[in-house]
Amino acid sequence: MKKNMGMADRILRVMLAVLAVVLYFTGVVTGTAGIVMLAVAGVFLLVSSIGSCPLYLPFGIRTKSKTE
Repeated sequence: MKKNMGMADRILRVMLAVLAVVLYFTGVVTGTAGIVMLAVAGVFLLVSSIGSCPLYLPFGIRTKSKTE
């Protein structure tokens, strides 16, 4: 898979994932909403580590510049 995520996009997703994990484990968000948030956080971390977002592909979106 070609990388289509820029560094700013990847950092933002990691920060959102960390925020979701913190909110869940501090008890601010619980129940089904908390579990869904953890799942989304996991996907964000996985996609950020790979550097390619599958949802960007059908729409032709690239946040990665040609110099990255």
